[in-house]
Amino acid sequence: MRLGAVLWLGIVVVTMALPALSEARSRPPQRAAWRRPSIRTQVPTATNTPLPRKEVFDLALQAYRCGVDAGTFEPGLLTVIDFSLPSTAKRLWVIDVPRQRVLFHELVAHGEGSGENYANEFSNEPGSRQSSIGVFRTADVYRGGNGISLRLTGLEPGVNDLAMERRIVMHGADYVSTRAVAALGRLGRSWGCPALPRGVHRRVIERIKGGSALFAYYPDPRWLRESRFLRCGVTRVASR
Repeated sequence: MRLGAVLWLGIVVVTMALPALSEARSRPPQRAAWRRPSIRTQVPTATNTPLPRKEVFDLALQAYRCGVDAGTFEPGLLTVIDFSLPSTAKRLWVIDVPRQRVLFHELVAHGEGSGENYANEFSNEPGSRQSSIGVFRTADVYRGGNGISLRLTGLEPGVNDLAMERRIVMHGADYVSTRAVAALGRLGRSWGCPALPRGVHRRVIERIKGGSALFAYYPDPRWLRESRFLRCGVTRVASR
């Protein structure tokens, strides 16, 4: 084919393509076809709050299961207080046991007779103004001098079984707050009651009232050795 003919053919092809190119440029850009994003299935976690220290939680679960098996507690909830921690730490947990889910994690005061920032003395004696350790069952709610309060039944003879007589109850208090810690370097102290921050105390009380387990821990060798809730294989826990 001659050079002239080739040039003529090329001009014709380009001329025919120009309208199509112009139309393509004038069209809006087309989006890629939508695809449903892939979703990885995960086990839901309601909270990132850690459980109590393993050695404390293991003992609390042991006591809880022992009491539930004996009909002493309503199953489901377990409140743990770790009195080996300072008052400046959040040392109270309310735990949904079947799900091992922390419902509340709060500050809690100890008795003024038990120590300053750290509690290191505990008593079952009226007038001591000391906290008691051991296993309790939550009882009824009433309105007293500290507002809404929750009675606690001590279940361990010689350790906390005078809690009702001593009026050891869970209630709210202004001295249980970060403001108190900033001012005092510790929480304020009760007369032996596990006092909670105002505001949250009502929600905690309403959740745990009516027969749930409360485990107040301190590494007291005699109690750890002799508590019948921690020796279910040796002795039977009395039912209510």
